[in-house]
Amino acid sequence: MNLAFLASHGGSAARHLTGACRAGELDAVPVALISNNSRSPALAWARDAGLRTAHLSGAKYPDPEALDAAILNFLQDVGADLLILSGYMRELGPQVLDAFAGRVLNIHPSLLPRHGGRGMYGDRVHLAVLEAGDSASGATVHLVTSGIDEGPRLAQQEVPVRPGDTLETLKARVQAIEGELMLRAVRELVAELRPIDAPP
Repeated sequence: MNLAFLASHGGSAARHLTGACRAGELDAVPVALISNNSRSPALAWARDAGLRTAHLSGAKYPDPEALDAAILNFLQDVGADLLILSGYMRELGPQVLDAFAGRVLNIHPSLLPRHGGRGMYGDRVHLAVLEAGDSASGATVHLVTSGIDEGPRLAQQEVPVRPGDTLETLKARVQAIEGELMLRAVRELVAELRPIDAPP
């Protein structure tokens, strides 16, 4: 199974999964990374790691349909079988979602369905957890569909919200579990799926 990543900033999930593949902990091959941010550390890291890379953004493709088609063409060209959103801050278009239905994963920094949906990402999620007075938070790996954070949940892990927690302390606690949670979900999905171009 060939893994492709989409990242806007650091790409921590891409780095963790690539390391797992190369350590023999995940039966998959990391092949490519797309970023909408030409200055993202993830893009520089991916080049150094030997992955094929592409900067595909609304600045280069102002027409959303053209951007969607460009992303799909690149993914098909590299032979991607599974897409991992690694802090990707754009919505995927219908062409990519249709071509990779059931094969796009994202990790969200809360216990979905709590604190999900449009506009809920990054620090905003952790602040919402704290403001709600929740006793627990965590992370959720889910399949990506056209609805924001609405796809089927594949894996979820809880962490406590402790008295006196700040944005920084809660964020650090959630981020500490994200890599292994994503790895577990990807490992299970890889075992279930066949490569896209595999004979029936």
